[in-house]
Amino acid sequence: MSDTYYEFGTAAERWDRARMFFEAKEYLTAARILRGLVDEAPGQTAQRLLLARSYYHSAQLGRAETELRAVLDRDPVEQYAHLMLGRTLERQGRPAEAAPHLRMAAAMAGEFTD
Repeated sequence: MSDTYYEFGTAAERWDRARMFFEAKEYLTAARILRGLVDEAPGQTAQRLLLARSYYHSAQLGRAETELRAVLDRDPVEQYAHLMLGRTLERQGRPAEAAPHLRMAAAMAGEFTD
């Protein structure tokens, strides 16, 4: 598949195509499409989160972490980004770094522990 496929169409068409590939568990293809969308509109949280999820599911954990930190830099109260970052850090064997993000996500979701 040529790179032009990933760049073809409007942003909305590429977003739909990326979601279709993600739902089909074609995470690498979804990530290639989403990378271009994020580059074009870096402030779009939904696109960046789906890119992070694509990276996470394709075991590109460093890239997932980078995208999630970018989301949290812009929106520190994005609950799902905290949860995903915590899970990403856990999966990388960094539980001490993951814990504050997981606690924050739980608190934002109303899951308080004693």
